[in-house]
Amino acid sequence: MQRSTYVVIMAGGIGSRFWPVSRTDYPKQFLDILGTGETLIQQTFRRFERIAPIENIYVVTSTDYAGIVDKQLPLIPKENILTEPERKNTGPCIAYASFKILQRDWNASIIVAPADHLILDQPDFEEVCTQALQFVDIHDALLTIGITPSYANTGYGYIQFDKAVFQPGIHKVITFTEKPDAQRATKFVSSGEYLWNSGIFVWKARSIIHSIEKHLGNLYQLFKEKESWLGTSFERLMIADIYAVCENVSIDVGVMEKAKNVYIIPASFRWSDLGTWNSAWENMGKDVRNNAVAGNGVVVIDTAQCVVHASDEKLVVLQGLQNYIVVDTTDVLLICQKEKEQDIKNYVSEVKKLKGERYLYSVNNKLKPTLTGIERVY
Repeated sequence: MQRSTYVVIMAGGIGSRFWPVSRTDYPKQFLDILGTGETLIQQTFRRFERIAPIENIYVVTSTDYAGIVDKQLPLIPKENILTEPERKNTGPCIAYASFKILQRDWNASIIVAPADHLILDQPDFEEVCTQALQFVDIHDALLTIGITPSYANTGYGYIQFDKAVFQPGIHKVITFTEKPDAQRATKFVSSGEYLWNSGIFVWKARSIIHSIEKHLGNLYQLFKEKESWLGTSFERLMIADIYAVCENVSIDVGVMEKAKNVYIIPASFRWSDLGTWNSAWENMGKDVRNNAVAGNGVVVIDTAQCVVHASDEKLVVLQGLQNYIVVDTTDVLLICQKEKEQDIKNYVSEVKKLKGERYLYSVNNKLKPTLTGIERVY
């Protein structure tokens, strides 16, 4: 564990495709979606506390979620919870954290990761992170981790890489492609030249800031002009000013697709971005008819390939369904074909238009269990 290794956990999304469990005021990263006993952000923290010192782990989240992060991750110093006044995608988020960390440590290496992904095979993940950190320590490189695709998933981005080995286990990146259609995804997977885009990045703080200066000059200038405000009582005012005028841009589009020093490590550990109910189904335990059920009161009859999420206190009986998503909460019942899961965001918009914002927010916004008192294993 290196003292100059830092982690930035991005936790500002609203997880609308996991509605109605994920709500605007309490999104999926703060929920125990898979029934493991830990929320997704807690699992992410656990994953990285073996890689970086706890005082080097930062969370970037919405101002609205700062209290939830503090409750769920009490071991993280409060000053390491960086809050955004509005959502401007991953570009400003990463710029903020990187300037903050560089001010503290000129030699900082940073791993950037989303808060809501599932990663199994912890030893393999740690090995890949170690390899990545060693690489960026001696190369001015922007490195990402790609996942060897197991099938033609149309919900993931893809990264094409040069099959020629730059150094053992590391390749140059050729192109980034956002979620392709089924035909292109099949072609990508069969070519052997594409990896799933995990959204996990590794770089030196100074390397990413230099790249932001080169490719997102306006964003760089906004932070550079008020860099001295970081760590002072004016920091929140600084961030409010920047976010009011900065571009809404992802780091992929703003930097990674333009930079020439982008590399990738092909990884094979089990990974899911847990972006949809179907991805939850893929990673949950299943009965003999491939139903993934969360809720002690659920009874399934002549039902197959379904994902069901319901309260333990409520009896839910399902008969004759196949390939459906069924989610029952206190105030909402969602029944949706699994193949239509990408449209749930549209359904939420329709609910907002017809019923107002009432069903976008949770009925009982109770803070979930924290990691306090749980034994940590090293």
